[in-house]
Amino acid sequence: MKRWDLIVVVGWLVLLLAGCGQGDTAVTPTTVSPAPTQMPTTVPSPSAPPQPLITSSPLPWWNDAVFYEVFVRSFYDSDGDGIGDLNGLIEKLDYLNDGDPATITDLGVTGLWLMPIMVSPSYHGYDVVDYYQVNPAYGTNEDFQRLMAEAHARGIRVIVDLVLNHTGRDHPWFQASRDPASAQRNWYVWVAEDPGYRGPDGQKVWHYTPDGYYYALFWDGMPDVNYANPEVTTAMYDAARFWLEEMGADGFRLDAIKHLVEEGAAQENTLSTHAWLQAFYTFYKDVNPDALAVGEAWTSTQQVLDYTGDEVDIAFQFDLAEDIINSSQVGIGSIAAKTLADIVTAYPPGQYATFITNHDQNRVMSQLGEDEGKARVAASLLLTSPGVPFVYYGEEIGMIGTKPDEDIRRPMQWTSDNFRTGFTTGLPWRAPADDYEERSVALQDDDPHSLLNHYRQLIHLRNGHEALRVGAWTPLETHPGRVYAFLRHTAVETLLVIINLSDKQTTNYTLSLESGPLVTGMEAAVLLGEGTAVPPIISANGGVADYTPLVALPPHSTFIISLTPDS
Repeated sequence: MKRWDLIVVVGWLVLLLAGCGQGDTAVTPTTVSPAPTQMPTTVPSPSAPPQPLITSSPLPWWNDAVFYEVFVRSFYDSDGDGIGDLNGLIEKLDYLNDGDPATITDLGVTGLWLMPIMVSPSYHGYDVVDYYQVNPAYGTNEDFQRLMAEAHARGIRVIVDLVLNHTGRDHPWFQASRDPASAQRNWYVWVAEDPGYRGPDGQKVWHYTPDGYYYALFWDGMPDVNYANPEVTTAMYDAARFWLEEMGADGFRLDAIKHLVEEGAAQENTLSTHAWLQAFYTFYKDVNPDALAVGEAWTSTQQVLDYTGDEVDIAFQFDLAEDIINSSQVGIGSIAAKTLADIVTAYPPGQYATFITNHDQNRVMSQLGEDEGKARVAASLLLTSPGVPFVYYGEEIGMIGTKPDEDIRRPMQWTSDNFRTGFTTGLPWRAPADDYEERSVALQDDDPHSLLNHYRQLIHLRNGHEALRVGAWTPLETHPGRVYAFLRHTAVETLLVIINLSDKQTTNYTLSLESGPLVTGMEAAVLLGEGTAVPPIISANGGVADYTPLVALPPHSTFIISLTPDS
């Protein structure tokens, strides 16, 4: 534990806050937002979305994107109040993408996912009390409109967290529903007696009031809405339309979709949930056919697949995220490869969201024992694989963090000068992680071998090569197993990716492919990594046998090699 000034200790320790998500607990609000406005205000017309990257693939625009998940409260504070805001995010857009494809000093991301920014009394924002207004701590609706314009000018699309499963208990809908005689009583799930069953994780879900028991899956501050009532569906449709049409958002991240509609004690993955989402899909595509909805269904691959295509466009792949960590941790590529093979077989091409960790999980660097080499190969596994990748803010500099949730959502470490970390000129809403003096954007910015610049190189290569974005994935047989290799290929280009998951240099290795897309006479050029690659000898079946393209693979290294026909 570092020494803090007494004012800092007092300031951030009094913020007794809790997170929202899988297994979250109750919240003590730090501030109470103004009374919510129920009708949308007038806002400027939305700006035109950016054009997708050039590709020969017919896949939708999100397959050309790399998304960056932002917790606005922790990203950058523009006014010195210790809380990040939309204007701060706008100030840092050039760090994310400066709009010039020729530069490589920006991160290169082409999509943003904003964690909840609507009015909420809690730090995390998942207990929404007004779906039509930006949280005043973050700015105004007009600030969001300006963010959209500035992001689109740089080629960045923006999706916002839309919380459909529940509202905050301070929402006027719920406050009205507390009266048994209210017309909004059945906007939530009320019963006279506790039904006696618990939630999917054994948690308490029925909460007592003098007016009856109400159902709230995550905690008593977030009562679930009742989609058996069509008026609730209409209200949520109106909120979604507002963000797409009036605010100009490019789509949504939909929270906790597997819990939307309960069927008695069945509280996840119900047929009623799937039916509701199918209707919602039709609705939002009618509003904007190009809108993206990415769903959070924290469950197995097969169940996630059930939500994809006609309920949400894509959903997060939690199985793959776990096995990216596992492969990076133990240094065996077959763990992630097997999971990815199952996903590639099950899904339409590329129609799933990939990530390593998010705001509900311990950070990558902490899970990997603060081993930067392992963090580098984890980034390589994410950003060279098929799917739509999402990077959690701060992963690119190796920020650490373990639960409680506030500690995996700490302020971004822009500098290492002092506890403010370049995030604010005031008192940060939460103290930075203990590693802020060792890890920051400033320390890594000009170091060509830093983790930050590894992320930059990978993202820019993905942006510049359609094979990495939308190409087919063909794994190669490798020896030894700590070397992981595969092809990413389209009709116009073929790339070979080699990742040495070992913490030792590897020299005696081979790559083989019985049959594949390769053609005779291919030349090999290294796009990422140092060295000169030996061209492969291609078999009659388009494969290779015992191919060793580079003499040595340094520890925890990544190579991307372009294989092109000899002209």
